[in-house]
Amino acid sequence: MNSGNKVSIVRCEDYSHAREAVREAIELIGGLDPIIFPGARVLLKPNLLAAEPPDNAVTTHPAIVSAMCELVLEAGGVPVVGDGAGITHPGITDEALDMSGIREAAQKAGAEVLSFETSGYEVVNVPYASHFSQLYLAKPVRYADLVISLPKLKTHELTLFTGAVKNMFGGIPLKLRKEAHLLGKKNLFSEAVVDIYSARVPHLALMDGVVGMEGNGPARGTPVNVGVLMASYDCVSLDVVASKLIGLDPMQVPTNEAAIARGYGTKDPEVCGVPLNEVTVKFRLPGTTLVGSSPPFLVSRLGKLFTIRPVINTVQCTMCGACVLNCSAHAIEQNEGMLKINDNKCILCYCCRELCPSGAVKMKRSLFARILMKVRNRD
Repeated sequence: MNSGNKVSIVRCEDYSHAREAVREAIELIGGLDPIIFPGARVLLKPNLLAAEPPDNAVTTHPAIVSAMCELVLEAGGVPVVGDGAGITHPGITDEALDMSGIREAAQKAGAEVLSFETSGYEVVNVPYASHFSQLYLAKPVRYADLVISLPKLKTHELTLFTGAVKNMFGGIPLKLRKEAHLLGKKNLFSEAVVDIYSARVPHLALMDGVVGMEGNGPARGTPVNVGVLMASYDCVSLDVVASKLIGLDPMQVPTNEAAIARGYGTKDPEVCGVPLNEVTVKFRLPGTTLVGSSPPFLVSRLGKLFTIRPVINTVQCTMCGACVLNCSAHAIEQNEGMLKINDNKCILCYCCRELCPSGAVKMKRSLFARILMKVRNRD
């Protein structure tokens, strides 16, 4: 068995014991010394799906992030915590960093904290891709010396389970996330997720399973106490074990199947620490969803009706050029003395909105988007 496929399981009954449990989980697989060198810039990528408090189990708990930052510092690395939340409006990532407690915890632990919404994206090639032979990847992900995935143990309405592999979905801008979802079928979507994962494979994954989420995850499920942390140098192997832990056949999880078919991970990882059968908790699975059950052509048509696009208010625009300089896709063009966003080039990262000093970039929502947002806000 490749030691890189080893998966550790340790007990952690509550987050007050996070520091000791994180250390134990990492040491069981071989520690940080084999992967971190002095001065290495280490990106810690939590699951920062939405602006939710930590008790809701939507995001990685700040105690886990803090403990991992401290270990990276001990190993001589430079911890950087960053992510891009599920975009409902510009600035949501900063809101999520604050509400989840991750920003405060990471900064207290000595880490830099950043938002992918403002850090910019860069085109990368994806070898052997199924759907995205090229994609935009957040610069902090691409240029970090090492990447550590810090997922939350949760169910997922499309892929049944979301873990360390799916966690890298946050490294791409909204336009590409939308394109992946518009593929419609869960197996095609999962292949796209593996494309994104393969663009920058993390060096380590540590999963927060102290309190997970069952039911209609990844955002609308129910918190459930599991009381474990899991770690592995291999994200796919970790996800395979985590799938078993919540009562799933790992090969029924389409992201696992797609990743293993691509040559990542193994169907039968070595487990160390607490035996898997001592901590298995059968999770309630998600109900049927529109994307998972409807014909792809219907998903595509409905999805295309949902748009939230940036537009430049030419009255407020001072032509300072900040948006042009920070547009990763070079989508902002000058025409007749005014700046305009080319919708065909725009990747919906919203850097222009976030960085405009005069507040001249506004958001234009389609009628379908406005209706869905109203419904969501009433839930």
